[in-house]
Amino acid sequence: MFSIFPLNGYISDINGFYCDGISAGLKANNQLDIGFIYSSSLCEVESIFTKNRFQAAPLKHFINKSNTLSNFVLINSKNANAMTGQQGIDDINELFEELQKSLPNIHNPIMSSTGVIGVRLPKEKILEAAKTFDLSNKDGANLSHAIMTTDAYPKSCLYEVKLADGKTFRIGAVAKGAGMINPNLATMLCFICTDADVPKDDMKEALLENTHTTFNAISVDGDTSTNDTVMLLANKNASCYDKTAFKEALRIVMNEIAMLVVSDGEGAKKAVGFEVIGAFNDKEAELIAKNLSNSLLVKTALFGEDPNWGRIASTIGASGAKCDETTLTISFENVLVYNKGEIIFTKEVEEKAALVLQQDSFKVTCNIGLGNSQFTAYGCDLGYEYVKINADYRT
Repeated sequence: MFSIFPLNGYISDINGFYCDGISAGLKANNQLDIGFIYSSSLCEVESIFTKNRFQAAPLKHFINKSNTLSNFVLINSKNANAMTGQQGIDDINELFEELQKSLPNIHNPIMSSTGVIGVRLPKEKILEAAKTFDLSNKDGANLSHAIMTTDAYPKSCLYEVKLADGKTFRIGAVAKGAGMINPNLATMLCFICTDADVPKDDMKEALLENTHTTFNAISVDGDTSTNDTVMLLANKNASCYDKTAFKEALRIVMNEIAMLVVSDGEGAKKAVGFEVIGAFNDKEAELIAKNLSNSLLVKTALFGEDPNWGRIASTIGASGAKCDETTLTISFENVLVYNKGEIIFTKEVEEKAALVLQQDSFKVTCNIGLGNSQFTAYGCDLGYEYVKINADYRT
């Protein structure tokens, strides 16, 4: 048996981890724009990256490493260092070569970037600022703000796991993400830290297993970035581990961050779960749910608080999955609006459904009625603010 408890704090409250965020002048008005994660001992590192074929230079830099043991991650916002070719990788190598002269305790450093695509890394600005890092700092709040781009708020969480023998370990995360969020692997930057003595093979297995129903089940706009990263760092300082407990704690962390990201969809006001049940098979349940979470017509109806169940039905029919209008039911929370070919959308039903859509978060349930498979995808509404933010993103 084990217990998992949420804690108030940041990854810097995990034994051996340090972090901070400062301004390098990449953002206007001295906003925080670069940060670090440092461990007093070397960490095993596992990661999942974007499926976008144009992976950014920091991802290629990490993938090319023959040794992933590291104790330092440098993160910058405002510049993605993507579509910059070999020079983008060379810039990272040059930056770290100089930085290690000022910070000799960092070993095999890792780079992560987010921001505008197609611009060379301002490595001189980053280097001069990073030289001032104090690796003894524990300021998770600063780090969470430094990595933000269009995020409305920072995203972090922390948990403690108590095992049957009384021993404990901690696991937490810091992340950014609000746009270019699509259910295609990891679509965000997320750094998960733990002091559990987790074997490296178990790290990858747990990441892959939990991604499917968390980061791979959310969508803001259907776009997949070049820099998407989920990175798990384990310094093993707690000297204890339980595979089942760790996997469940990691799932809780990843799910919490995923929900924070989808709730912060650029300009979004509503977070919505699209629960598909009764699908013909698992693949089709997932297909339908993700089509619903990605549909622009569905998203705009949510924004207008319009319980237009016809858009839900149309999206299901267009998904390519097996479906039949005589077996399909659609509900907004517990308000049934379509029932197996029967149109029950009376004025009273519409008013009840509209009240559901006025909430900040709710669930749309679609029973396909053709099998036993189910999947839930998560999305948000899409309104005027999304267009405004992305029309002038580079400024």
